[in-house]
Amino acid sequence: MTTATLTTTPARPGPVRRAIRAWPRWTPYAAAAWSAAYGLLGLLWALGVGGYPFGPGDIEDAREESLLGATTAAGTGPWIAGLGLTGALVALMLARMSARGVVRVALAGWAWANAVLLVVLVPDQRILTTVAYTPLALVGIPFGWPPMSYAEFAAKMFPWPNVNHYVCVVGGLLWAATALAFQRRTVRACVHCGRRAGHAHGWTSPAGAGRWGRWAAYAAFLMPFGYALVRWAWALGVPLTISQDFLDELHESGLVWAGAYLATFAAAGGVLTLGLTQRWGIIWPRWVLGLAGKPVPRAFPLVFATVVALSLASAGSVILRLTDWSDPAEWAGSPMTLFAPWAVVLGAATFGYYLRTRGACRVCGRSR
Repeated sequence: MTTATLTTTPARPGPVRRAIRAWPRWTPYAAAAWSAAYGLLGLLWALGVGGYPFGPGDIEDAREESLLGATTAAGTGPWIAGLGLTGALVALMLARMSARGVVRVALAGWAWANAVLLVVLVPDQRILTTVAYTPLALVGIPFGWPPMSYAEFAAKMFPWPNVNHYVCVVGGLLWAATALAFQRRTVRACVHCGRRAGHAHGWTSPAGAGRWGRWAAYAAFLMPFGYALVRWAWALGVPLTISQDFLDELHESGLVWAGAYLATFAAAGGVLTLGLTQRWGIIWPRWVLGLAGKPVPRAFPLVFATVVALSLASAGSVILRLTDWSDPAEWAGSPMTLFAPWAVVLGAATFGYYLRTRGACRVCGRSR
């Protein structure tokens, strides 16, 4: 009696997965295309074409908090055009060049500066607002909260100036990927995972990331409760850090309940942050019906935590810029001053989870 041995060929990944895996090759060209396109918009705005999303073209209530709220299309459009064209050329250089020394530092610095500008500084708290309120609206609108239709909610939350913030974030992420691929390639590391042969990775090893990532996750768990406790106190009628008159105004307008929702949303996010360092962040726990015992898709916590961290970073940059730090009553009395440090520790916890849970690289084969 003979036994037939069947061999199977691993399923070929789909086009989306193949594109994701090939990100070091295409992101520099995507960053170049984005920069050229946005630079062209800047030129059109400078020539008088409508649609300039900052200053007079922005939502009136948001101009004061925007980094570019005092700008005009005629004054800033040429700068956008020039920086966009220059950025496109630099991105193409980063795609092909193998620079060293001062040139390498200058090119990488340009790329990272673009990433920070477009992801953190140009957007404002509207990114965080839409991230926080959209899930509530998707579930609550059929039940009358908020009292509007989905079309009305979309028109209110996603006008062109707000959408432009997301356009800028996409460009910033392309620049971050471009910078990362360039840095890895120019030190002869694997462009996909960053590992180098014969290099001791220390703090980036799974064990090292597990140690410091745990402390970052605990800090990111505790941080939102400082914000949430203040908002919950307001909802319960306790004027914590504010005057009674201001609290009465919040209750009369109903805004206090929106704050209570945000507090609950933040606290829930803080609890979920523990998953970045606990076993249930890797294996679904028993109480998750239908998924108990199965592996948690690694992209799920990484994408969710990254979106929240970047949203907090853009909102936190506004608070850091507008707060009068010479007045202790102002910065100590605002729970939103926690946004910036919360973004830092949540970002660190997310990076630690990424390093701790990654396996052997599919390209270079290295696992350490």
